[in-house]
Amino acid sequence: MVGRRIPLVAACAGSLLLVPQPAVAASRTYTIVIDKMKFGPVPANFRKDDSIVWVNRDMFRHTATARDHSFDIDLPAGARRRTLVRKTGSIAFLCRYHPGMRGVLKVR
Repeated sequence: MVGRRIPLVAACAGSLLLVPQPAVAASRTYTIVIDKMKFGPVPANFRKDDSIVWVNRDMFRHTATARDHSFDIDLPAGARRRTLVRKTGSIAFLCRYHPGMRGVLKVR
């Protein structure tokens, strides 16, 4: 189960030790909305293995394309798509159809 701590049991010199496992942070899902030919705010607390739901509210097709090729999301008008980010660092992204649309995702 996610979020539950299960103690590890270890024997040491005839005594029983309970060693807690570190808590694993639950993955989160954030939404970035594309509207009026620009990307909305990028989440500040984004972590590796979190998800982004990209929502295109424009009447034009867009993409959310990472410059490092770690993701490339095609978004027809009105579409929504999800991507899981599996690396840390700064990930610059843009729309392939509208290169002036840019953002940077900082992943911890």
